[in-house]
Amino acid sequence: MKMLMNVPESVVGDALRGMAAAHPDLVVDVEGRVVVRRDAPVAGKVALVSGGGSGHEPLHGGFVGPGMLDAACPGEVFTSPVPDQMVRAAAAVDSGKGVLFLVKNYTGDVLNFQMAAELAEDEGVQVASVLVNDDVAVVDSTFTAGRRGTGATLFVEKLAGAAAEEGQPLERVEALARQVVENSRSFGVALSSCTTPSKGTPSFDLPAGELEFGVGIHGEPGRERRPMMTSREIADASVGAILDDWQPRGPVLALVNGMGATPLLELYGFNAEVQRVLAERGVPVARTLVGNYVTSLDMAGCSVTLCQADEETLRLWDAPVQTPGLRWGR
Repeated sequence: MKMLMNVPESVVGDALRGMAAAHPDLVVDVEGRVVVRRDAPVAGKVALVSGGGSGHEPLHGGFVGPGMLDAACPGEVFTSPVPDQMVRAAAAVDSGKGVLFLVKNYTGDVLNFQMAAELAEDEGVQVASVLVNDDVAVVDSTFTAGRRGTGATLFVEKLAGAAAEEGQPLERVEALARQVVENSRSFGVALSSCTTPSKGTPSFDLPAGELEFGVGIHGEPGRERRPMMTSREIADASVGAILDDWQPRGPVLALVNGMGATPLLELYGFNAEVQRVLAERGVPVARTLVGNYVTSLDMAGCSVTLCQADEETLRLWDAPVQTPGLRWGR
């Protein structure tokens, strides 16, 4: 596969150098693998730290800035960051009001963030952690004990980030983040495999006439292989899988997410079908976000994430945000 890179070993470092050049409002430690908002630590504010393997951009480094994360720790491609990164990030952003770790439910991330929390607390930093496990497709898949953390990570980072920006205390920001996780569900479909830089060839074999139904964001197997479907059929099946697992009580936030190689022309068309299914199932949509936000390198495909929305949720969603990957209201 042709890739825009120098050598596989330098892909993450090169990307971080480019990110630093493009976004002077961030402090990017290329060697230490930490991305921090430039005005950190912000006095009187709970700090939010997240991270995970690279290859899911703009998640997580692209969501660092006012209204979302205070810091992010990028690992190597599809590989958890290490505890030292997380401890450095926590120290860089802690204002004395505590640090909240937002962790996608993958075994390496869970173990390393847990170790980092213990190390940071030994250094006098108050740490709380919230686990994101929103994927309804499978349980105990590759890399994961329990349900995988996917698109709801964006909702958690945005809503908890807005609450922290308001000056809400750690206990409240943590409780809100847990509530968002509990009230969110996701489901993904792959139309093609992804290609990791180190391998240079597709990470799994997906015949031209088939799709992976319920795929994970590292290309992990889903529920089953199915013959290729229309956008309408994929929306029926994906939204149906979410609503069969969980029924929201009232309006929702909807994320129609591309896996990295699906153009907006297709995603907006898919969103029209998602909106149709939700209307048919009696689920009102309060806000919609469409685009490539929680990706899997160059995978073609899409995912749907729904989050139950109340008055507070909508206020926090609409609150100003200024990050490389998401910005409005400033």
